[in-house]
Amino acid sequence: MQPSRNLRNAAPNAASRRTCAKLLLMAPRKRVVLAIGLPGAGKSTYFARKGIVPLSSDLIRELLYDDAADQRHPEWVFASLRDLLKRRLAAGAETTYIDATNLTRFFRRPFLQIAREFGCAAEALYFDVPLEVCLERNRNRKNVRSGPARDSRVVPEDVLRRMARRVEPPTSEEGFSRIVKVRSGPKKSRSKAKAE
Repeated sequence: MQPSRNLRNAAPNAASRRTCAKLLLMAPRKRVVLAIGLPGAGKSTYFARKGIVPLSSDLIRELLYDDAADQRHPEWVFASLRDLLKRRLAAGAETTYIDATNLTRFFRRPFLQIAREFGCAAEALYFDVPLEVCLERNRNRKNVRSGPARDSRVVPEDVLRRMARRVEPPTSEEGFSRIVKVRSGPKKSRSKAKAE
């Protein structure tokens, strides 16, 4: 008689566990969305058009050095970016966007680890834009340091070409639950987003 009573008591627990698991799957999950792309690919413009205020490496440079183009102490900049991400997630933010180039797995790994630590889905917003388009946009930028005419920094062309050779497109094996490609061509003013 003892075994059957244990089975009866175990059945509701197993059903409860299945119900809880289903509810967790259906609940909206917090997200960390990493923008990935070369300078000039349209990341900051995309966020501005969507009304999204991302955590941005350029903004942190501007806060630290009064200049988004200042490349001193990148370790400070990205440590600050990671710390802000942790604080947003600890404060309960549903979705956090990261605006930085994030070109390689090495640079994306810390953000993916933080997302995992906080139980968040990690998504990639991959700006798959041809190098020539990025070079053209970069040449058209104004390197004005402050004021209303201030624009993003101008990256030396040889540096931009070197960065393009290092790009590693995001993959699900890396830890992304969703990858959205944003593409734009030389004559297009709008980007096309496509979920993969």
